[in-house]
Parts: sequence; C-alpha cells; structure tokens
Amino acid sequence: MSGPGGAPAVTITGMGLLTPVGRGPQQVYDALLRGRSGIVKPPADHPVANSVELAGILPPFDPGKVASGPDGKVMDRTVILAQLVAEDALADAGLSVGENVQAERIGVIVGGVGGMATLEQQVLARAERGRAAVSPYLLTGVLPNMPAARVAIRFGIRGYTSSVGTACASGAQAIADAVRLIRSGEADVVLCGASEAPLFPTFAETFANARALARGWDDPSEASRPFDLRRNGFVLSEGAALLVLESAAHAAARNAVGYADVVGYGVTSDAHHPTAPRPDGAGAAECMRQAIRTVDPARVGYVNAHGTSTKLGDVAESVAIGLAFGEHRPAVSSTKALTGHMLGTSGVVEAAAAALAVNTGVVAPTYHLDDPDPACPVDHVRKDPRDIRPEYALSNSFGFGGQNVSLLLGGASTPHRRHIDSEVRL
Repeated sequence: MSGPGGAPAVTITGMGLLTPVGRGPQQVYDALLRGRSGIVKPPADHPVANSVELAGILPPFDPGKVASGPDGKVMDRTVILAQLVAEDALADAGLSVGENVQAERIGVIVGGVGGMATLEQQVLARAERGRAAVSPYLLTGVLPNMPAARVAIRFGIRGYTSSVGTACASGAQAIADAVRLIRSGEADVVLCGASEAPLFPTFAETFANARALARGWDDPSEASRPFDLRRNGFVLSEGAALLVLESAAHAAARNAVGYADVVGYGVTSDAHHPTAPRPDGAGAAECMRQAIRTVDPARVGYVNAHGTSTKLGDVAESVAIGLAFGEHRPAVSSTKALTGHMLGTSGVVEAAAAALAVNTGVVAPTYHLDDPDPACPVDHVRKDPRDIRPEYALSNSFGFGGQNVSLLLGGASTPHRRHIDSEVRL
C-alpha cells in the first residue's frame, strides 16, 4: 500500500493521550471541540503554586499500575506518564507485542527534556544533607532515554528504541522519525511521541522570569489566546502522548483500523537564534513545503498551528503559513488555547487533533480568539468548530534553537477507518 508520491503508507492505528483536557482520543477531541479548558490556577499544595500564576494540570490518574513497589519510587513522572499512554495506545491499536507484532519489528521513540524534576530534587537533597543524600538511581531518573527504555522494558519491545531532544518539536520529530523507519522497512510498527512533566519550581520559574508566561488573567481559562491581540504569553502544561504508527500493509494483514495516515513530514532549522523564530518565517515555511511536497497545497484544508500565544511566535508562524501556501488559505487554529503548552507533547496531541479533523471532518477552533492580531492574517477558525471535511491537515511544531517540524495527515489507507463516536461531532 502506497501513499502520495509512492512511499509506503503509514497509518495511525492507536492513540494514547493524557492531557490537561482529558485522556484518550474521544475525551480529548470532545474537549477541543466543545471548549473545555484544562488551564487552572495551581492549588496551594501543588509544586508550582508559588512559581507560576497558571498551569495546565493533568486530571487525576492512578500511577500504581506502572510505578508500584521499590522500582516505582525511582521513576520520574515523565517515565510514569509515558508508560501510561503507551499502554493506552497499544490497547487502542489492538496490539500485543509478540502476538500480532514481532518484538523485533516494533520500535519506540519518545521525546522530551527528561527527568528534570528528579534532578532538581536530588540537587536540593545534596545541598541540604551532603553526598550521602544523592540517590544511586539518579541517572535512571533523569536520563532522557528512560521514558522510551522503560516502555520498551515494560512491553518487551526489542526493535529500534530512541529518544528525541529537539525542545518543543521533539514529539512531532519522533513521529517523523517513526515514519522514516517504517518507510525504510526497518520496522512494521513504531510507538512514538513525547512525555513532559515540567511543572516543578526551577523549570517553571525560568519561563516566568523570562516573562514568557501568560499573566494577569482573572479567568485562567482565557489566558492562553493564540493569535489574539491581548495575548501576553503561553501557559506551561504537563502531558504525555504516544501514537501507534504502523505500515498500512501490516495493519491490513491483521485487519486493524486506522484513524488517519501520516502522509508527509518536514524537518528544518531556522539557523537564526537560540529562542526567537525567524521573523520572515523562511525556515518554518520550508518545513511546511517539505511536508506537503507530494500533494497539491490546495488540498490541505486545515493547519493545526504551533500557536503558543506568544507575540513573536504567532506572527512568525502566520507569515510562514502565507509563504508556504501562497494564495490558498487553509483554515487555521491552535488547540493550545485549551491545553496550554505541553512542550514536546503538544506536537503529538496536535498531530492527533489534525488526524481527527481529517477523520471526523470537524475542525476545532482557537478559543478565546476575540480580536485577531492583524499581523496574523490567516483564515482563523474561531469561537465554534467548523465542519470543513479537510482532505489533508497539517500540524506544526516549532522549538527553541530554531527546530521546525511539520506533519501532513490524510485519510487512513487501511480497508476500514476508525470512527469517533457521534457525540464528538457537533
């Protein structure tokens, strides 16, 4: 089975999503369509209560299944979250390693910054109590490959295993890397995405001190407002998301159903600045062109924007979209208005949202976009979902260091397509 351009088709057959707006594709997409925000003022007993005004905090969950006993005590939160969504994604895809996929033919790629909360805790412990307070398990708590490694250990995955560290683009780049592995024939299935747990004091305070975070909002749910004139920063959030990517041929052989295909990807560098995007949008525009190179740009009906709610970033992305698509104006929205910015995980959740837009035909809007910034001249989907039935949808992720990743999603090439419950369709 081939996709546009003749490359082997790669299908999303499973989704594991744990976000501030809910868990699983049904609940998450319903929240994105109906405008249920996950942004709150941190409660008094939360680690970042005195560090940030607002945060995207996960709903309660039971870590006991993956973090019980002595071993669980040394797991960073990023590792726990990754294992939870891995279990969800494999179950959603109907996959059992060693039964309907060979252990050596499935890989796992998980992006993220690693266990920085564990590092902070250990540095404080050493400062207070000296060398003896440093845990011998520190490395397995902080190493960025541990989420992927722990997932591989838990599920017996013996194929290609890796981590990606391209800042806020890492989850999307994990997906791009997975597509490459499957197309090259190195894997039949790849579990890919990101896990981020940034809500601890030092990490949160670096963003707050840089004045990058939204502030001064009485209603937390209105603080993240991508492309709006009143935007004044992003909301830092936690979350994890893994997708099961599978060659369409392997999926068909086991009679699996797909949500959507990952049709193309682009990866570029701005080569411009450690934190700021290129104002002319050239690097991001080239990234989008790479992703859509096998299809007519006019067939791309929707762009799920990186759209963090920052002054510079939203403008640069809007300029880049104009450069990439020319006279064609795809519908554009940013779901970070509800989720906040989950760093590397955002790109995975947003790729899932783009896939579900293709799957259901309904595009989630940018909520709280009351007064669009004239410097962001795109076709904003605002206030209400839009039923546009896009043939293709693009998802953008941009990270510090000028990292750009774009993913193109299209209809599932499996004989049967996964259907989202009608209650999600408005």
